[in-house]
Amino acid sequence: MAGTPGEAEEQVLSPSLSTNSENLPLEPSLGWPSMEAVTAPEVASGPTLKVKEASPADAEEPQTSPRRGASSPIPQLLAPLEEQPKIWLPRALRQTYIRKVGDTVNLRIPFQGKPKPRATWTHNSCALDASRVSVRNGEQDSILFIREAQRADSERPGPPQSIKLVDVWDSNATLEWTPPQDTGNAALLGYTVQKADTKSGLWFTVLERYHRTSFTVSNLIIGNSYAFRVFAENQCGLSETAPITADLAHIQKAVTVYKTKGFAQRDFSEAPKFTQPLVNCTTVTGYDTQLFCCVRASPKPKIVWLKNNMDIQGNPKYRALTHLGICSLEIRKPGPFDGGIYTCKAVNPLGEASVDCRVDVTSKGRTHAFGCSHFLSPQVKKLGQRHKPRWKRA
Repeated sequence: MAGTPGEAEEQVLSPSLSTNSENLPLEPSLGWPSMEAVTAPEVASGPTLKVKEASPADAEEPQTSPRRGASSPIPQLLAPLEEQPKIWLPRALRQTYIRKVGDTVNLRIPFQGKPKPRATWTHNSCALDASRVSVRNGEQDSILFIREAQRADSERPGPPQSIKLVDVWDSNATLEWTPPQDTGNAALLGYTVQKADTKSGLWFTVLERYHRTSFTVSNLIIGNSYAFRVFAENQCGLSETAPITADLAHIQKAVTVYKTKGFAQRDFSEAPKFTQPLVNCTTVTGYDTQLFCCVRASPKPKIVWLKNNMDIQGNPKYRALTHLGICSLEIRKPGPFDGGIYTCKAVNPLGEASVDCRVDVTSKGRTHAFGCSHFLSPQVKKLGQRHKPRWKRA
């Protein structure tokens, strides 16, 4: 990702050293290799070094070279000194080396080793671009020079691993992941979590530079399905790729269950009970008379009318009505034989009740059911006035 001047950049370059000649390991228990003297013909033909394996006895006793004479020593050939390559990293480069985009980079790395090591520079295990990066190797150091640093010269972290969708409830989704294997040789600044719904397919950032490896995404829209991905970030930027959850988070509408409080049902069952009894009355022959009473019962009772303890149901001379607990019996044009004891009986499964009254029928005067006129409704009184006979003078 291209950068602009002023942005922080991390240069991570790995020098390596190798020797030009083969190392000869020496084992302390065996001592140094022993050398033999050369004769005159061998010297004439050129110096030759012969090395043979030393024995433990040779290591205990000092090696003496044969002498030509008492006063003249024979010259000996010494083995060349060898040293493993070693890099002396400066203190300033032991931490993250940061440069901005566009700055020059000049790194000097001292080293040592015999024979002279061969120093090579790589970037992300690849050879350097010679068109913009120059390297100069000396006897004891190697210098890397970059005229203008670019963001590509830095090293970003690898992507997080094993991201998975743990749980989904209501409008929330819980994610978990593991840190990246490669942090880009720099400390991670955090993780960036993004979401995308399947309808639009666009990615939106949920949070940035989050340091934990689990997070709960909230306020998801009901009815949508979401996928999630996580980036790792260091001072060089975000990881180039990000793993995506394999499973989608389906945000479903919660079913609302309404629970009503339980109320104890009141039992209104009641045996019949008369709240208004029948009243004795006297009527005149030929004039309709009505009897009224009120009863209360649950369930609804059956009403039976009796005259002198005999059932008069179905007799066309009588008409019985019941409405809203008011019971009425109409005696049509009573005669002298219609007088007697009238009984109203109410019966239901819980019991029964009855009331009675006495009705007298006379043929004198213009009397109209005095005893029960005050129980007549206005409609009944009006009906009685319509049928009032007209008396004529003799």
